[in-house]
Amino acid sequence: MARIRVGDFQVGDRLPTEPEVMAELGVSRTVVREAVSRLQASGVVETRHGIGTFVVASPSGMNLDTSVVTTLHDLIAMLELRISLETDAAALAASRRTDGHIAAMRGALDDLQRDLNEGRDGAGSDFQFHLQIALATGNPYFENVFRYLGTATIPRTHIDTAAFAAEPGSAYLRRTNSEHEYIFEAIKRQEPETARAAMRMHLSSSQERLRRASDAKASL
Repeated sequence: MARIRVGDFQVGDRLPTEPEVMAELGVSRTVVREAVSRLQASGVVETRHGIGTFVVASPSGMNLDTSVVTTLHDLIAMLELRISLETDAAALAASRRTDGHIAAMRGALDDLQRDLNEGRDGAGSDFQFHLQIALATGNPYFENVFRYLGTATIPRTHIDTAAFAAEPGSAYLRRTNSEHEYIFEAIKRQEPETARAAMRMHLSSSQERLRRASDAKASL
Protein backbone atom coordinates (compact mmCIF):
# COMPACT_ATOMS: atom_id res chain seq x y z
CA MET A 1 0.00 0.00 0.00
CA ALA A 2 2.76 2.44 0.93
CA ARG A 3 4.60 1.99 -2.39
CA ILE A 4 1.36 2.53 -4.31
CA ARG A 5 0.57 5.59 -2.20
CA VAL A 6 3.94 7.23 -2.89
CA GLY A 7 3.67 6.53 -6.61
CA ASP A 8 6.12 3.67 -7.11
CA PHE A 9 3.22 1.84 -8.77
CA GLN A 10 0.66 3.72 -10.83
CA VAL A 11 -2.81 2.74 -12.01
CA GLY A 12 -2.32 0.10 -14.70
CA ASP A 13 1.01 -1.16 -13.36
CA ARG A 14 1.46 -4.84 -12.59
CA LEU A 15 2.66 -5.58 -9.07
CA PRO A 16 5.64 -7.88 -8.44
CA THR A 17 4.90 -11.58 -8.16
CA GLU A 18 4.53 -13.30 -4.78
CA PRO A 19 8.06 -14.79 -4.92
CA GLU A 20 9.50 -11.39 -5.82
CA VAL A 21 7.80 -9.68 -2.88
CA MET A 22 8.80 -12.51 -0.52
CA ALA A 23 12.43 -12.18 -1.59
CA GLU A 24 12.44 -8.38 -1.44
CA LEU A 25 10.77 -8.03 1.97
CA GLY A 26 11.74 -11.32 3.59
CA VAL A 27 8.15 -12.24 4.45
CA SER A 28 6.10 -15.41 4.05
CA ARG A 29 3.67 -16.20 1.26
CA THR A 30 0.80 -15.94 3.78
CA VAL A 31 1.76 -12.35 4.65
CA VAL A 32 1.96 -11.40 0.97
CA ARG A 33 -1.43 -12.93 0.19
CA GLU A 34 -3.09 -11.22 3.15
CA ALA A 35 -1.68 -7.86 1.99
CA VAL A 36 -2.98 -8.44 -1.54
CA SER A 37 -6.37 -9.46 -0.14
CA ARG A 38 -6.60 -6.18 1.77
CA LEU A 39 -5.71 -4.24 -1.38
CA GLN A 40 -8.34 -6.17 -3.35
CA ALA A 41 -10.97 -5.53 -0.68
CA SER A 42 -10.08 -1.84 -0.77
CA GLY A 43 -10.57 -1.78 -4.55
CA VAL A 44 -6.96 -0.70 -5.13
CA VAL A 45 -5.77 -3.76 -7.06
CA GLU A 46 -7.32 -6.44 -9.24
CA THR A 47 -5.93 -9.92 -9.85
CA ARG A 48 -6.26 -11.26 -13.37
CA HIS A 49 -5.77 -15.00 -13.28
CA GLY A 50 -2.80 -16.16 -15.28
CA ILE A 51 -1.59 -12.61 -15.85
CA GLY A 52 -0.92 -10.91 -12.52
CA THR A 53 -2.15 -8.33 -10.04
CA PHE A 54 -2.64 -4.79 -11.32
CA VAL A 55 -3.22 -1.40 -9.67
CA VAL A 56 -6.70 -0.22 -10.65
CA ALA A 57 -7.21 2.76 -8.30
CA SER A 58 -5.27 5.11 -6.09
CA PRO A 59 -5.48 4.48 -2.33
CA SER A 60 -7.82 6.71 -0.39
CA GLY A 61 -6.47 9.42 1.88
CA MET A 62 -7.24 7.37 4.97
CA ASN A 63 -4.25 6.10 6.90
CA LEU A 64 -5.48 3.24 9.03
CA ASP A 65 -3.24 0.18 9.17
CA THR A 66 -5.70 -2.63 9.73
CA SER A 67 -2.87 -5.16 9.87
CA VAL A 68 -2.31 -4.14 13.50
CA VAL A 69 -5.83 -5.20 14.52
CA THR A 70 -4.70 -8.26 16.45
CA THR A 71 -5.52 -7.96 20.17
CA LEU A 72 -8.87 -8.40 21.89
CA HIS A 73 -8.84 -4.67 22.67
CA ASP A 74 -8.28 -3.86 18.98
CA LEU A 75 -11.12 -6.13 17.90
CA ILE A 76 -13.53 -4.66 20.46
CA ALA A 77 -12.66 -1.18 19.19
CA MET A 78 -13.18 -2.30 15.58
CA LEU A 79 -16.63 -3.65 16.47
CA GLU A 80 -17.46 -0.38 18.20
CA LEU A 81 -16.71 1.41 14.92
CA ARG A 82 -18.71 -1.14 12.95
CA ILE A 83 -21.76 -0.74 15.21
CA SER A 84 -21.77 3.01 14.62
CA LEU A 85 -21.46 2.57 10.84
CA GLU A 86 -23.34 -0.59 10.01
CA THR A 87 -26.52 -0.11 12.01
CA ASP A 88 -27.31 2.97 9.93
CA ALA A 89 -26.06 1.23 6.78
CA ALA A 90 -28.52 -1.62 7.36
CA ALA A 91 -31.41 0.82 7.81
CA LEU A 92 -30.47 2.72 4.65
CA ALA A 93 -30.06 -0.53 2.73
CA ALA A 94 -33.57 -1.57 3.75
CA SER A 95 -34.91 1.71 2.36
CA ARG A 96 -32.87 1.78 -0.85
CA ARG A 97 -32.03 -1.79 -1.82
CA THR A 98 -32.83 -3.13 -5.27
CA ASP A 99 -33.60 -6.67 -6.36
CA GLY A 100 -29.99 -6.87 -7.54
CA HIS A 101 -28.72 -6.02 -4.07
CA ILE A 102 -30.95 -8.67 -2.53
CA ALA A 103 -29.65 -11.27 -4.99
CA ALA A 104 -26.04 -10.35 -4.16
CA MET A 105 -26.68 -10.58 -0.40
CA ARG A 106 -28.40 -13.95 -0.87
CA GLY A 107 -25.43 -15.19 -2.87
CA ALA A 108 -22.98 -14.11 -0.14
CA LEU A 109 -25.04 -15.88 2.52
CA ASP A 110 -25.25 -19.04 0.41
CA ASP A 111 -21.47 -18.94 -0.05
CA LEU A 112 -21.05 -18.50 3.70
CA GLN A 113 -23.26 -21.49 4.45
CA ARG A 114 -21.29 -23.56 1.93
CA ASP A 115 -18.03 -22.51 3.59
CA LEU A 116 -19.33 -23.58 6.99
CA ASN A 117 -20.64 -26.89 5.64
CA GLU A 118 -17.19 -27.61 4.19
CA GLY A 119 -15.32 -26.68 7.37
CA ARG A 120 -14.02 -23.26 6.31
CA ASP A 121 -14.35 -20.22 8.57
CA GLY A 122 -16.28 -18.24 5.94
CA ALA A 123 -14.61 -14.92 6.77
CA GLY A 124 -14.45 -13.87 3.12
CA SER A 125 -18.12 -14.63 2.50
CA ASP A 126 -19.01 -12.91 5.78
CA PHE A 127 -17.19 -9.78 4.59
CA GLN A 128 -18.96 -9.94 1.23
CA PHE A 129 -22.38 -10.00 2.91
CA HIS A 130 -21.62 -6.89 4.94
CA LEU A 131 -20.07 -5.22 1.89
CA GLN A 132 -23.24 -5.85 -0.11
CA ILE A 133 -25.21 -4.07 2.59
CA ALA A 134 -22.87 -1.08 2.27
CA LEU A 135 -23.40 -1.13 -1.50
CA ALA A 136 -27.18 -1.24 -1.03
CA THR A 137 -27.12 2.06 0.87
CA GLY A 138 -26.48 3.81 -2.44
CA ASN A 139 -23.95 5.97 -0.58
CA PRO A 140 -20.43 5.43 -1.97
CA TYR A 141 -18.81 6.59 1.26
CA PHE A 142 -20.17 3.60 3.17
CA GLU A 143 -18.76 1.35 0.46
CA ASN A 144 -15.39 3.13 0.39
CA VAL A 145 -14.91 2.93 4.16
CA PHE A 146 -15.88 -0.72 4.28
CA ARG A 147 -13.65 -1.66 1.35
CA TYR A 148 -10.77 0.20 2.94
CA LEU A 149 -11.14 -1.64 6.23
CA GLY A 150 -11.40 -4.95 4.36
CA THR A 151 -11.50 -8.30 6.11
CA ALA A 152 -9.96 -6.73 9.24
CA THR A 153 -13.60 -6.01 10.13
CA ILE A 154 -14.21 -9.75 10.60
CA PRO A 155 -12.85 -10.78 14.04
CA ARG A 156 -12.29 -14.43 13.15
CA THR A 157 -9.67 -13.48 10.56
CA HIS A 158 -7.49 -12.66 13.59
CA ILE A 159 -8.59 -14.99 16.41
CA ASP A 160 -10.78 -18.03 16.96
CA THR A 161 -13.91 -16.18 18.11
CA ALA A 162 -15.77 -19.48 18.51
CA ALA A 163 -13.47 -20.24 21.44
CA PHE A 164 -15.19 -17.44 23.39
CA ALA A 165 -18.72 -18.66 22.73
CA ALA A 166 -20.78 -20.70 25.18
CA GLU A 167 -21.68 -23.29 22.54
CA PRO A 168 -19.40 -25.49 20.40
CA GLY A 169 -17.65 -23.81 17.48
CA SER A 170 -19.94 -25.19 14.76
CA ALA A 171 -23.05 -24.14 16.69
CA TYR A 172 -21.59 -20.68 17.25
CA LEU A 173 -20.98 -20.21 13.53
CA ARG A 174 -24.49 -21.42 12.69
CA ARG A 175 -25.95 -18.93 15.18
CA THR A 176 -23.85 -16.15 13.69
CA ASN A 177 -25.16 -17.05 10.26
CA SER A 178 -28.74 -17.06 11.55
CA GLU A 179 -28.14 -13.49 12.76
CA HIS A 180 -27.12 -12.62 9.19
CA GLU A 181 -30.39 -14.13 7.97
CA TYR A 182 -32.39 -11.87 10.32
CA ILE A 183 -30.59 -8.83 8.90
CA PHE A 184 -31.13 -10.03 5.35
CA GLU A 185 -34.85 -10.67 5.82
CA ALA A 186 -35.40 -7.22 7.34
CA ILE A 187 -33.61 -5.57 4.42
CA LYS A 188 -35.52 -7.72 1.93
CA ARG A 189 -38.85 -6.72 3.55
CA GLN A 190 -37.70 -3.08 3.47
CA GLU A 191 -38.04 -2.58 7.24
CA PRO A 192 -35.32 -0.04 8.18
CA GLU A 193 -35.74 -0.10 11.97
CA THR A 194 -35.90 -3.89 12.11
CA ALA A 195 -32.75 -4.07 9.98
CA ARG A 196 -31.03 -1.54 12.23
CA ALA A 197 -31.93 -3.53 15.36
CA ALA A 198 -30.87 -6.85 13.81
CA MET A 199 -27.48 -5.45 12.81
CA ARG A 200 -26.95 -3.94 16.26
CA MET A 201 -27.82 -7.23 17.94
CA HIS A 202 -25.44 -9.14 15.63
CA LEU A 203 -22.43 -6.87 16.16
CA SER A 204 -23.10 -6.16 19.84
CA SER A 205 -23.23 -9.89 20.58
CA SER A 206 -19.77 -10.34 19.06
CA GLN A 207 -18.46 -7.33 20.93
CA GLU A 208 -19.83 -8.55 24.27
CA ARG A 209 -18.26 -11.99 23.85
CA LEU A 210 -14.88 -10.42 23.19
CA ARG A 211 -15.29 -7.99 26.09
CA ARG A 212 -16.01 -10.85 28.49
CA ALA A 213 -12.95 -12.70 27.19
CA SER A 214 -10.83 -9.58 27.63
CA ASP A 215 -12.06 -9.08 31.21
CA ALA A 216 -11.36 -12.73 32.03
CA LYS A 217 -7.87 -12.47 30.59
CA ALA A 218 -7.17 -9.29 32.60
CA SER A 219 -8.25 -10.98 35.84
CA LEU A 220 -5.74 -13.82 35.48
